[in-house]
Amino acid sequence: MASKLVLVVVFILDLIAFALAVAAEQHRSKASLATDSSSQKYCVYTTDIATGYGAGSFLLLLASQLLIMVSSRCLCCGRGLRPSGSRTWAIVLFIICWITFFIAEVCLLAGSAKNAYHTKYRTYISSTSPPSCQILRKGVFGAGAAFIVFTGIISELYYVSHSKASTNFPASYGAADSGVRMGNL
Repeated sequence: MASKLVLVVVFILDLIAFALAVAAEQHRSKASLATDSSSQKYCVYTTDIATGYGAGSFLLLLASQLLIMVSSRCLCCGRGLRPSGSRTWAIVLFIICWITFFIAEVCLLAGSAKNAYHTKYRTYISSTSPPSCQILRKGVFGAGAAFIVFTGIISELYYVSHSKASTNFPASYGAADSGVRMGNL
């Protein structure tokens, strides 16, 4: 039977990670050109809070995934699963869960790294054109937030399927009928 405590904790971690990813999307750094006292143009960036939100979302999603995998023994460790449809769903959802988790983590990590990257004095390199104030493209944290939702749903479905496939499974499978007995001949 699936532990309701694990499901609730994973849901809360995923919900907070989603909220942080949405907040990171809303508070991305913005840039504008400014001129210093020596008439050199440089970029001025707004607050860098989105990097912290993205990193926090990254860590919470990682904690959620680790909790699900540790509590289900990552499908590869522990006892075997009972042959059934639940085992098939557990295997399929396990693979999809890791794919969506990887995509979400890449979006959050890349978004946080790119949002933290700021260029300043680029006119020293090419003095004829103003510097290009690079900012994070809109939607990177949003894509991470969408994949957080997918990962949350799929990981909880995986955990429930894994729990269904591992319950009422005899310790020694097939011990009740070990084949043809010699006394029956």
